[in-house]
Amino acid sequence: MPNVHKAALLNSVREQVGDLHKLAGSNSLFIVGDDLARLYLRYSKVHPDGRTFFGLRDVDLRELAGHNSYICFFVDDGSAPLFVPYADFEELFQRAEPASDGQYKAQLVSAHGTRELYLPKMGRFNLDGFAGLETLINSIDSNRVRKLPELSHSQVQTLLAGIGKAKGFDIFIPRMDVEKLDWSLTPSFGLRGEIPNGFGGISFILSEIDVLWIAAGGNSIEGLFEVEHSTSIYSGLLRFNDVLLTDPSAARFYIVSDEKRRDRFSRQAYRPTFRQSGLSERTSFLEYANVFDWHQRLLKGKNHEETEE
Repeated sequence: MPNVHKAALLNSVREQVGDLHKLAGSNSLFIVGDDLARLYLRYSKVHPDGRTFFGLRDVDLRELAGHNSYICFFVDDGSAPLFVPYADFEELFQRAEPASDGQYKAQLVSAHGTRELYLPKMGRFNLDGFAGLETLINSIDSNRVRKLPELSHSQVQTLLAGIGKAKGFDIFIPRMDVEKLDWSLTPSFGLRGEIPNGFGGISFILSEIDVLWIAAGGNSIEGLFEVEHSTSIYSGLLRFNDVLLTDPSAARFYIVSDEKRRDRFSRQAYRPTFRQSGLSERTSFLEYANVFDWHQRLLKGKNHEETEE
C-alpha cells in the first residue's frame, strides 16, 4: 500500500526545489536536480506512547557521505518533516553499532515542545532547528550559485587529505605525490610517513593508493580514495579488491572522478568479480564537486568553532 505521507512529502519537495528522482537501487534515496542535494527519507508511525522508530541502512548512509545530504525524518502526526544534515551526524553513525538486522536504530522523542533524535548508546540531539524545508532550500540555493574551480589530480588529493584531517584521521599520501599537494587549498598539516602495520602482503598496493584515512595513532584503515583523473577506474577497483580480500574491516572505498565518468564507474564496479567479493556494495563514486563542497562545509564549520572560542 502506497505511503500517502511519503507521497505528500515528495510533492512538497518538488514544489519547492524542483526536479527530484530516485537514486538507482533504492526506494528511499532521492537526488535533487543535478545532485544539488541528496535526501534519505525515513518514515515512522507515532505509537500510542508517542514513540517513533526508524531504521537506517549503512549501505544507504554511505551514499550520503561527501554530498549535500539530508536524512529526512517524517511521521504521521502532521508535524513538519525534519531535514537533518548528514554531515553533522556522520561521525555518530560511524561510531554507533548497527542492530542485528544491519540497520542503525533511531527514535524521535518529543517532550516539552521540542523534538530530539535518540541514538542508542550515543545520546539525544535536539533537531528543532531542522524542521521544515528551509534548511534544504537554503543549501540548494547556495549550491546553484557556487563556482567550482578546475581541479587537478593533486588538488583533489589535497582536498581529500584536508577532509580526513578535519575528521580526525591520520593521512597517508604516496611519497611521489606529497610534493605536488596544493596547501593553498587547506590548512597544512603533517602526513603519516608510512602505511599501517599488518599489511605486509599488500603494502605495495596500499602505498600506491592516492589517499588513505587511518585511525589517529592506530593501524586501522578508515577510508581509501583513488582519484581517477584520467587513469583507469578498473585499475583502482582492482587495488581496492585486493585490500578488501586482505582486510574485510576496511570501512570505505571511494572512486573519485569527474561526473562524466559516473556511468563508466557503474559498469566497472558491477563486474562479476567485484560483485562476488562484495566490493560493489562498499565502493562509492565521489565527484570532484562533492569533494570541493565537502571540504568547504568542514572548513566553514571549523572556522565557526574557532570564532566562538
